[in-house]
Amino acid sequence: MPNRFRVAVVQNCAEREMAPSIAAIEPLIRAAAKDGADLIQLPEMATMIEPDNVAVLRKTVTEAEDPGLAAFRRLARELGRWIHVGSLLIKEKGASRVANRAFVIDPEGRITARYDKIHLFDVAIKDGHAYKESATVAPGDKAVLAALPWGQMGLSICYDLRFAALFRALAQGGAAYLGIPAAFTYTTGLAHWHVLARARAIETGSYVFAATQSGTHAEGRRTFGHSLIVSPWGEVLADAGDKVGYAMAEIDPAKVEEARQMIPALRHDRPFQAPERLVPLAAAGE
Repeated sequence: MPNRFRVAVVQNCAEREMAPSIAAIEPLIRAAAKDGADLIQLPEMATMIEPDNVAVLRKTVTEAEDPGLAAFRRLARELGRWIHVGSLLIKEKGASRVANRAFVIDPEGRITARYDKIHLFDVAIKDGHAYKESATVAPGDKAVLAALPWGQMGLSICYDLRFAALFRALAQGGAAYLGIPAAFTYTTGLAHWHVLARARAIETGSYVFAATQSGTHAEGRRTFGHSLIVSPWGEVLADAGDKVGYAMAEIDPAKVEEARQMIPALRHDRPFQAPERLVPLAAAGE
């Protein structure tokens, strides 16, 4: 059984320009490493939250040119830590849209895994904000496992959290840990963030690592914060609250097998026939 290790989930408030966002994240990574974190996770869109779609396409660069990716690779190498970059917006040559891409970086600064967000956030919230991620982001189509020294981590990003089948597939594919970095809106986070993160842990008997953005961003858009580390039994081991910083917890890989032995639901799938779509009920009085 792998040794215990420490995970930090970093919580920042990204600006619409990369340079100040990177400058604000670096001391948080250094502090988490000094506190003994072996794996440091950053939120979704860690270095830039830009509400203007035209500006997103103008500002986004390729992996080779991205200053955030270069900085995080350098820090991983310097500090000798694993860094899970929750996501960066990355331009692909010849593509009309960008990728919302997660990176796992080893202590040598090498990229060992990439994941492109599958489920895109196209919603209208009652707070008056509408989001259409698909206007600028091309969806991924592949579930990804990242090999860590302590076992495998299934990768996801933000809105993926609402699609339980993805996490079941990751766990059944070998994931002991689920990375769920995010930039949850304040409204949806207040209603759903904790319960969804705990549900994904409980359903799969996996640890959940969920770093998220927190604060007020450009044009008044708010993110919820409360970066979480959740045990395979659904216990919240760490909650970063609503301030910039990080939360940390010790991870015991043995707890994954313990939870899965007590509730072996991952082995209990049975085939079933999907229901036929019902005709909608008529309105009252019709």
